[in-house]
Amino acid sequence: MFDKVACEKRMRIAILDCYIDEPTCLGVPPYISPYPRYIAGAIWSTDKSIDVRYLTIDDLRKGTERSRIIEEVDILVVIAGMVVPGKYLSTYPAHPKEIRRYLENLAKPIKILCGPAAVFGFGIGGGIRTRELKDFFDFVVKGDPEIFIRDFLKEGEGADPCARREGAEEIRDFAIRGAELVRQHQNYPDYLIAEVETYRGCPRSISGGCSFCAEPLKGLPDFRPAEDIVEEIKALYDNGVRHFRIGNQPCIFSYDAKDVGKEEFPRPNPEAIERLFKGIKKVAPNLKTLHIDNANPGVIARYPEESKRIAKIICNYHTPGDVAAFGVESADPKVIKENNLKAYPEDVIKAVEVLNEVGSRRGFNGLPELLPGLNFVFGLKGESKETFVHDFNLLKEILDRGLMIRRINLRQVIPLPGTRMYEVGEKIIKKHKEIFKRFKKRVREEIDREMLKRILPHGTVMRDVYTEIHIGKITFARQLGSYPILVGIPGKLELNKFMDVKVIDYGYRSVTAIPHPLEINKIPIETLEAIPGIGRKRALRIVRSRPFSGEEDLFEILDNKDMARRLIDMGISFK
Repeated sequence: MFDKVACEKRMRIAILDCYIDEPTCLGVPPYISPYPRYIAGAIWSTDKSIDVRYLTIDDLRKGTERSRIIEEVDILVVIAGMVVPGKYLSTYPAHPKEIRRYLENLAKPIKILCGPAAVFGFGIGGGIRTRELKDFFDFVVKGDPEIFIRDFLKEGEGADPCARREGAEEIRDFAIRGAELVRQHQNYPDYLIAEVETYRGCPRSISGGCSFCAEPLKGLPDFRPAEDIVEEIKALYDNGVRHFRIGNQPCIFSYDAKDVGKEEFPRPNPEAIERLFKGIKKVAPNLKTLHIDNANPGVIARYPEESKRIAKIICNYHTPGDVAAFGVESADPKVIKENNLKAYPEDVIKAVEVLNEVGSRRGFNGLPELLPGLNFVFGLKGESKETFVHDFNLLKEILDRGLMIRRINLRQVIPLPGTRMYEVGEKIIKKHKEIFKRFKKRVREEIDREMLKRILPHGTVMRDVYTEIHIGKITFARQLGSYPILVGIPGKLELNKFMDVKVIDYGYRSVTAIPHPLEINKIPIETLEAIPGIGRKRALRIVRSRPFSGEEDLFEILDNKDMARRLIDMGISFK
């Protein structure tokens, strides 16, 4: 099989990105994960003459010209797998049946499956065991894809699909060489965020880590040297990327931490964080987004002074609207103990206070600089009806204290092979299915909406939201970055465009906004109608009287002078 490929004059390899979503890594657009970049880098490091083509599951869904690539190549590397269920806007990770449908009639290429789907099976949704698709692929890579691909190109079928990298330094050249692949992404360059790895493994692996999490299975942290990360970002920047997330690790505050291997909550190392972020800004001076992802509230609560220093360092170098996602999982002491979770409620509140103290100042894009997000997981061992009471009480206390959190993620556990939750499976989720639904609804109604009002007060101008999709007569948009707030703009506006908007109303997890400034002669009637005080009749009158040349025209046509003045004060353009 491999000999046939090796004799080609110029080998052709396609990387099919079916999008991944892991606890420490996101690869759903606008994000591109390290997986395809590392794989491409491994290929080019082995033989720079190999023709590497990158395409996504959306190319197959839409039947684009690039979709035919998979029929022409010698090797097809498929990256797939969702092991944490998420909410997606304009696209979503591939379902195993979907992958089978697109690829089952392909006879020519050697098919290789990589990513979390290869290691754990395909995750379908919260509370559902992963499914496997082994028989469909020639190789299922349970180790590191970039290592297997390198060895496969050198050794052929004798390469070990379970081989893992020996250390972080081994992927340095792969990460740098593979940066060029971003140029083939459908969102390149304006709406593309490169997820960047800082380390793998978990400091809490010495105690087994959280019962449901696969990260402790990777062992103690293997930190990538700061200079390697900086060089990778330089390569991405030189290839046109302007948006970055320093994610792909369980806790950014624990990067290069002291006493790893001795303490499951090692003392943070602010100097290492300073060196990393300072280096990033030096090689990418005109970046547009620099955000982080996961943070351990247990670490922040135990080392508040070091954590404040790190938060200040991040705020000095990042872009506003940043989110440190706290793995809270549960506020129930019984669940925390039985699942060896990271933090008790008092620790979570302390960590939230630390980030609010440093990061609550509003930045240039309209959002606070750096706020925590809270992740809860349901279906864990020890969960009872009381668990939901504990969880809600924690959220209510945070709200009542006047603190801010950027997001509340409520998900049901996916039992992963190798974790302690795998044997427990789905039985607790099924038992509490209805109470989970009621709890989720209550949080959205009583906590989320009030928190949104606090984060984005009425009239706040949000800069550079990107219009992604039309649903009915509403345009949905988001800023680029970690856990962006969904913005609904009444009217069908031009898609794939950055614009500024002003907040006028609130949903449970989204805001309603109008363009800012308001181009009175161009905006759809639905946009006008949504403005408080305008209504259908006034909107019709405005549309029928366009174009306006100035404020005088507006005062003349509107029956309410106060309403005209209010519109003008909101910011109107008469272009």
